[in-house]
Amino acid sequence: MNKRTFFVALALVLALARCSSTRPPAAGEATPPPVTDVAEAGTPGTEAPDAEAPGAEPLPEPDEAPVLAAPEDWFLLDPDTDGFDGARVERTYQTLLHDRAPARPVVVAVIDGGVDTAHVDLRNVLWVNEDEVPGNGLDDDGNGYVDDVHGWNFIGGPDGENVQYDTYEVTRLYAELSRRFADADPEQLPPSERAAFARYQDIEAAYRRRVEEAEQNYRGIASFLGAFSEASRRLREHFGKDDITFDDLMAIDDSEEALVQARDIYLFLLQMGATEDDLVQAEEHLRVDLQYRLNPDFDPRPIVGDDYDDLSERFYGNNDVTGPDAEHGTHVAGIIAAERDNGVGIDGIAPVQVMILRAVPDGDERDKDVANAIRYAADNGAHIINMSFGKAYSPQKEAVDAAVRYADARGVLMVHAAGNDAANVDSTANYPMKTYLDGGAAAHWLTVGAVSWEPPPEFVASFSNFGAASVDLFAPGVDIYSTLPGSTYGARNGTSMAAPVVSGVAALLMAYFPDLTATQVKDILLRSVTAYPDREVVRPGSDRLVPFGSLSATGGVVNAYRAVELAQTLSGRGD
Repeated sequence: MNKRTFFVALALVLALARCSSTRPPAAGEATPPPVTDVAEAGTPGTEAPDAEAPGAEPLPEPDEAPVLAAPEDWFLLDPDTDGFDGARVERTYQTLLHDRAPARPVVVAVIDGGVDTAHVDLRNVLWVNEDEVPGNGLDDDGNGYVDDVHGWNFIGGPDGENVQYDTYEVTRLYAELSRRFADADPEQLPPSERAAFARYQDIEAAYRRRVEEAEQNYRGIASFLGAFSEASRRLREHFGKDDITFDDLMAIDDSEEALVQARDIYLFLLQMGATEDDLVQAEEHLRVDLQYRLNPDFDPRPIVGDDYDDLSERFYGNNDVTGPDAEHGTHVAGIIAAERDNGVGIDGIAPVQVMILRAVPDGDERDKDVANAIRYAADNGAHIINMSFGKAYSPQKEAVDAAVRYADARGVLMVHAAGNDAANVDSTANYPMKTYLDGGAAAHWLTVGAVSWEPPPEFVASFSNFGAASVDLFAPGVDIYSTLPGSTYGARNGTSMAAPVVSGVAALLMAYFPDLTATQVKDILLRSVTAYPDREVVRPGSDRLVPFGSLSATGGVVNAYRAVELAQTLSGRGD
């Protein structure tokens, strides 16, 4: 690899290392989602709502001064009163809801990789199955799940062991189809097998691209990490201190070749806004990619102990809803529901209860587990399901479709992250999705893209998926500060963070306006967006400027203040 190609690849890896995946990563949200160019697995066939939803309020472009960093709670703020284009949550509480209390309990199911149930900001907001006696080893409520006090873990075994790593769906498809076609002679295949063989060829090509990219990036990041460590050692030795400043680097004499080389390596990382820890995490992510996620011989499913091919099987797993790595799910849960006004940590968006459903490993979630998690949520009282995960293939989509239909018929609002591939999901699949294989679509479904706190043209998160038909609205998803395991906190990026902002605002409406149906809440969220139809932004995955209104059905960003105003009008509770 030449020097320029290497640095471009490294820049990409590090950039991705600061974007969350839509599934829990191995070493936290700072690890990168896979670099992928997989064959299209399907094309959503949705009909787009009107480009400007009724009631949306176009705003003039603000004359914004450059800002170098945002406050930790920027995603809750209001551009008119606080100067940051957040979801306007705090202003809503301080004005429209200042003399009101929630009118009913609302349950938000978080389908994810697990949640830290002991977190100081979450332990008091967990959904509790009141019909279950904790720890007695019995299914007291007869719902098929033993001791499901806070939810259920569909990727755990009856002995308490848990799946942490799993393969990507493309890896599983490659492994399955290889058993049928790896040694096949295409000329000898019967006509009935040719379509499946053509799919095998597509899957094999996509899989091999993923492996080649991972191997190349792993070699590159490992090489740069070694070079950086040596550069750092040399600079610390030269300056006689551990903390090297920009001024120190600029003072290096250009005639000192070894120091200049060390300086350039150090400066490159600084200019990327990255740290040595980012390098270590990126290297670890790629190592795990090759060892587990892209390894066709790796299969952790025996841990679960189910009959994996039986899509009707529902009662398997265990009640460990935290699991081995709860970072992603804990962060998501905090955005929605971290205990408000307790003087600790952060304030979540809504005073609600979190039902925890563990179905997403470090790798791609499996359709059977997603379907069963959706059904569990619908059967056990969830009003909203947050799904901050996604993948490019869905081989058992019929099972997921059936579960989505089941929840949809029961008035459960499903909120899904659009994905972090900087792709147009009108033409590139990101599963699960609201459209069904046999036609039609879920009525109570929202797909959410991510925006940042930065002014135009960098307003849209560089990693966010988009789609005029398939993405409904955008929400803050960059530098989102929330709960992390061990009663800690940190900022993460991703549509994984944008989706729970919308789930939180939806839950807020349901809690304060108990007569609203899921249909009405969805309609309010779409009608109340802050619309920026003509704002020029960089389209993710390119350097092109496009109107923000072309990237989603509403052309807008979730607005809690306007949503509550509309809810007041609709419910007759306006002042």
